[in-house]
This record gives sequence, structure tokens and C-alpha cells, in this order.
Amino acid sequence: MPSTLPDEPDTLAPDQALDGAVEHETKLFDRRRTTPSAARSFVAETLTQWGRTERLDDIRLCTSELAANAVLHGAPAGGQVLVRVELHATVLRIEVHDGGNARPEKREARETAADGRGLLLVSAIADHWGVEERQGPGKCVWAAFHHGVVPAC
Repeated sequence: MPSTLPDEPDTLAPDQALDGAVEHETKLFDRRRTTPSAARSFVAETLTQWGRTERLDDIRLCTSELAANAVLHGAPAGGQVLVRVELHATVLRIEVHDGGNARPEKREARETAADGRGLLLVSAIADHWGVEERQGPGKCVWAAFHHGVVPAC
């Protein structure tokens, strides 16, 4: 895993392309100060229900950072943030959608700065991350985590 934020978001290699989701859950959140915490809880509860708690702390942290960025820089006032959790055979993907058009940028936070490290953390913790356009306004920022194969039911 890289320790610095790449110039561009990273993508899954073609041989790591996502297959159809085995499980997925989506939830809308109003743009509020409490959204990152609520999104983190939603993702943790979903993964616990699915019995997929490996790397839960990493996934919660990335969810919180992506949701905070959506609230601070993406969702317009009165807007909403959509959080989607997708479980694939070997990849777990967290998506955070917002209505803003500005793409996340590499930021070099000063040592004394209280913020500006969110995507640096996501880049260091997630196996992959990226930004995708959506139909209509806004964007989707995602983080992916490799895991063991989903057992057949």
C-alpha cells in the first residue's frame, strides 16, 4: 500500500475487476456535521450483519474520511450524501456519492494543520481508491479492500 497520495486516484487492475455484487446496501444521509459518524456506523452495522468484520477499523476510518470530504467539499447546502457498501467475491467496496462536481485533489497538509489528510489516509489504508463520474451532477469517491472469498450459501 502506498504511503503517499498518488498524483491520480488508483484503479483496480483489469484482472481485479469487480464481478457482480454478492451483497449491497445503500443509505442516504442529509449533509450534516454528524454524517461521517452516521455513515461509519451504517457501514459497520452492515458488515457485521454480513459477518465480514475483517479490516473493520480500516474500513470505518476510510468511510469516515470519504463522508467528511463529501460533507465539507462535495454536497451542496441542503444536499445529501449517499453511502453504498458492496461485497464482491474478493473485494469490499465503499462508495460515497455527493452532488458536487469538484474532484478530490492531492493536498500536502502542513504539519500543524488540523485537516487535509483524509485522502492521504484513504490512500495508505485502502487497497485501491478512486473517483468516478455519475449520471447527473456529482461524483462517487470509493475505496476498495481485498478480503477472502465469500463462502457459498
